[in-house]
Amino acid sequence: MRKSFFGVVLVTAALGAAAENRSFDTWRQYEGGADSSQYSSLKQINKSNVARLEVAWSYPAGGGTSFDPLVIDGIMYVTKSGQGGIAVAAVNAATGKELWTHQNRGGVGPRGMNYWQSPDRSDRRLVYINAGFITEINAITGEAITSFGENGRVDPKRDSDRDVMRPTGNPGRIYANTIIIPLPSALDTYDSGPGDVHAYDVITGKLKWIFHSVPRPGEFGSDTWPPATLPAAGGVHNWSEFTVDEQRGIVFVPFGTARYDFYGGNRKGNNLFANSLVALDAKTGKRIWHYQTVHHDIWDYDLPAAPKLLTVRSNGRSVDVVAQPTKQGFLFVFNRDTGQPLWPIEERPVPQSDVPGEFTSATQPFPALPPPFARQAFAEKDINPFLPEAEREMIRQQFREYRNEGLFTPPVCEALSNFRATSAVPTGVVLRSIRRRERCISFRRNFRRW
Repeated sequence: MRKSFFGVVLVTAALGAAAENRSFDTWRQYEGGADSSQYSSLKQINKSNVARLEVAWSYPAGGGTSFDPLVIDGIMYVTKSGQGGIAVAAVNAATGKELWTHQNRGGVGPRGMNYWQSPDRSDRRLVYINAGFITEINAITGEAITSFGENGRVDPKRDSDRDVMRPTGNPGRIYANTIIIPLPSALDTYDSGPGDVHAYDVITGKLKWIFHSVPRPGEFGSDTWPPATLPAAGGVHNWSEFTVDEQRGIVFVPFGTARYDFYGGNRKGNNLFANSLVALDAKTGKRIWHYQTVHHDIWDYDLPAAPKLLTVRSNGRSVDVVAQPTKQGFLFVFNRDTGQPLWPIEERPVPQSDVPGEFTSATQPFPALPPPFARQAFAEKDINPFLPEAEREMIRQQFREYRNEGLFTPPVCEALSNFRATSAVPTGVVLRSIRRRERCISFRRNFRRW
C-alpha cells in the first residue's frame, strides 16, 4: 500500500509542477511535449460521461498502432498507408475530413512526430523520421520544406565519425530552434554501433552538436572502457525516450546497455555512459552531470522510460528534481541542476560472476528512498500457486538448480563450467554459450514469467 501511495504522490507533484509552465490543452510533440509529461488538462470527457461516448467519425490511419498523433489548432496529424510508403495526413479533428496528405518513400517513425513554429506562427513545421532521415514538411500545406537539409531531409549517419545506424522509432525532441535526435544501436550483438545523440538546426538542418554515448578515446568516461575495445564499442543508446527541461535548457537522456547485453568480458570496466542518466546542455551538447544506475550491466537493466520533471518538498523547501525509473523497480531522484541525489544512494556489495573472462562490478547503487515499486526477489514460495501440482514440482526442482542471489545474480553459462575463471577463454566457446541465453539467464526468464 505504501508503494502505491508514493506513486500517486509523484504523479500529482509532476502535474502540478508542469502546469506552471504550459496549459496542457494541446498535443504538439511526441508524448505531449518535450517534458515527456504525457498529460492533458482537457476535462470535457470524464468519469461521469465516458460510458456514453459514441463514434463521431473514423479515418483509415495506418503505419503503426503505436503512432502518437498530434493535435494543433483543431488539426490532427496522423499517418496513413500509401503507395510505396507511409503518408503523413492532416485531418480536421472535429469532423475527420482529410485536409491533405504527404506521401513518403518508405516508413515513418512508428511512435510519432514533433511540431515547431516560428514566434509569429508564419512558419509551421512537422518534424519526423522517414526511412531513417530527419524530415520536415509544412504543417499547413503538407509540402516539403526544401530549405531544410537536402530537399527537406537530413541524414544523421553522414555526420558521424563511426558507423552508426539511422534513427528509426524515437522521433526526438525539439528545444527552441533545435531538433535533438538519438541514434539507435544495432541488434543485441557484439557488432554494434554507438547510440550517439545529434542536434540540428530546425530551420536549416545544419548540425549543431553531437554527444558521444560511448566516449571516444580521450573523452570523459573513456577510462571506464578497455582502450583496445573502446574504438569499436557499441550499444548505449536512448531507445526509449528522453526529456527536456525547456526553462533550464537541459536535456535528460537515459541510456541503455552496452553490447553485448548479457556478457561483458570484452568491455571490462563500468562502461560509461551505459545505464546512465545524463544531463546535457541543450545548446551545446556538453555534459552537465551524469549518474550511472548499473555498473557494467550484464542483465539488460537499461533505462526504459523518459525521466519525469517534478517539484517536491525537501527539508522545508521546494526542490526541482528529475526522477528516473528503472526496470528493477528503483526510482532515482536527483536535483535537476546539480545531479545531487535527493535521498542517499548506497553502493552495496553484489554477487560476482564465475563466468571465465567476465568482469562484474563489486558494488551496485541502491537508492535508500523511495522503496522499490516492483518485486526484486523471487523465492520458491513465489511460484504460481494456481499451477497444477506436477508442474509446480517441476518448477521447484528447476528452481533449486538456479543460482539465485537476488537482483544482481550474474548470468551463468553451463557450457563454460569446465573452464577456469581466467581471461584466456576460447572465443568460440564464449559465443556459443552466450547464444544459448536460455541456459545463461534461466533464472531471469522465470523471474519475468512469475
